[in-house]
Amino acid sequence: MSASAASSSSEGEARRRGKVCVRCSTARAQLRRPKNRQPYCKECFFQAFEEEVHDTIIGNHLFTRGDRVAVGASGGKDSTVLAYVLNKLNKEHEYGVELLLLSVDEGITGYRDDSLETVEHNRDAYGLPLTIVSYKDLYGWTMDEIVAEIGRKNNCTFCGVFRRQALDRGAHHLSATKIATGHNADDIAETVIMNVLRGDIARLRRCTAIETGSDGELPRCKPFKYAYEKEIVLYAHFRQLEYFSTECVYSPYAYRGFAREFIKDLEAADPHSILDIIHAGETMTYARMPADRVQVKQSCTQCGFISSNALCQACQLLQSLNAGLKGQRAKRPDRVQVGYTEG
Repeated sequence: MSASAASSSSEGEARRRGKVCVRCSTARAQLRRPKNRQPYCKECFFQAFEEEVHDTIIGNHLFTRGDRVAVGASGGKDSTVLAYVLNKLNKEHEYGVELLLLSVDEGITGYRDDSLETVEHNRDAYGLPLTIVSYKDLYGWTMDEIVAEIGRKNNCTFCGVFRRQALDRGAHHLSATKIATGHNADDIAETVIMNVLRGDIARLRRCTAIETGSDGELPRCKPFKYAYEKEIVLYAHFRQLEYFSTECVYSPYAYRGFAREFIKDLEAADPHSILDIIHAGETMTYARMPADRVQVKQSCTQCGFISSNALCQACQLLQSLNAGLKGQRAKRPDRVQVGYTEG
């Protein structure tokens, strides 16, 4: 056998064994993509991941030249990679958008205070301005205080409602035209399952949407809608990005955790199941929306922010908290306040 034939045979055998990158066919494979279990070298994985995010952005018209995009930055893997990739793609493909980091300080000792240090590091590393909004300034409560008041059973409900409005308020303060969040494919598949189990038709109709709020309120988009959580972790690892990996101390009690375990089991059997669930949610049709499930957007009579009821969820929850304080009610605001930290 000639030397060239032997080399070709050796390369073919290496490729069959997954030792050579399936994309470039030359470099040694350093990982298997969780999405398709194909071997990739580090550089080809970067290119493939970034190209897919770019295609998602362009294919769904997520940004318009001149947009001021507030990137939700928690310091975790998703938001850290999102800020890095958007910053990189914005320069390479000339989106012409201005990126702004926006963080929410829920007031969780040993968790959020540490993760904000990571956000501040990323602010300096990426050269992006950072604004921090806090529950204490907006609502008069920290999550630690809320949990001490109500216990750990339903604390994620309070946190989710407050965080969503805090992001909106921070984005309005920044005169942002859009919010970009790090919700990934796993997150969306979990939400589909949760809404099916709850029979929540209204949320099931919109939970797979890549953009929400385009009908009047501040739009939110999910550039990572089709990106797998495991691939985001791999990207952060091989790019050596700094992110905060500790779970929220209150998250073990969250209902989402059960959906997450179910999704992981499905992924182990078939990696494509995550995208299958998303596509199933996208293609669901409804013969008729029950009248009591139809939501009409209006302004909250208490804080003036967007709501589907006369009183927004944030103000409803705030009232319930204050009502439970008995003689201490005067120390807390009865409506949403405004407070920001620029960095």
